[in-house]
Amino acid sequence: MKPLLLAAALLAAAPLAPAAAQAPEPPLRGTRLDVVATGEVQRVPDVARISAGVVTSAPTATAALEQNARRIAAVRAALKRAGIADRDIQTSAINLFPDYRQDEHGGNPQLIGYRASNELAVRFRDLANTGRILDALVAVGANQISGPTLAVDKPEAALDEARTLAVANARARAELYARALGKRVGRVVAVSEAGPVFSPYGKVAMQAMARDSATNLIEPGEQALAVSLNVTFELE
Repeated sequence: MKPLLLAAALLAAAPLAPAAAQAPEPPLRGTRLDVVATGEVQRVPDVARISAGVVTSAPTATAALEQNARRIAAVRAALKRAGIADRDIQTSAINLFPDYRQDEHGGNPQLIGYRASNELAVRFRDLANTGRILDALVAVGANQISGPTLAVDKPEAALDEARTLAVANARARAELYARALGKRVGRVVAVSEAGPVFSPYGKVAMQAMARDSATNLIEPGEQALAVSLNVTFELE
């Protein structure tokens, strides 16, 4: 056992080599310049997201839930008849609340029943048929509708274009500072991305479209997709 103990002691005393040695960053010889630059592109949204739900009331919790289940099933069936795929329909919230009525004489509130709600998050790409989809929802009893939120379904290519623009804008800004300071732009010391930013125009009034879907369709407009970069240059 003694040789083993001696070997263990020697290993414990030996200095540990670094797992991955990193070369130190060369020191700055010139002036450090930190630049924040943004690249932005415009795209037409091609997908809409709405929330469609049902609120029901009944004297008992069981009755409220049963009524709600029947009506939300009709809403789901109407969405499928409108051509919306199962993968684009998702339950987002189910709630059950006691319903109270305040006593007119200022006494304790009286329990008069229960309210059940069920909401579906719905995504669809046929923006031209928004009015038809809303009419179908209202016809089967959907009484809680909000949205839509418009978005670009697959923004990766657009965001890469915005990144390229952000790099070009950062370089142009560095050149401007360098000329003003009587220097020239040297190497890029560091780059970090602040993250993509989506700027939709906002939500459309779904209630108005439900009343007059023939004349109030969604206008998708354009959405700004932007990427911001923090770039450090060395000015020589």
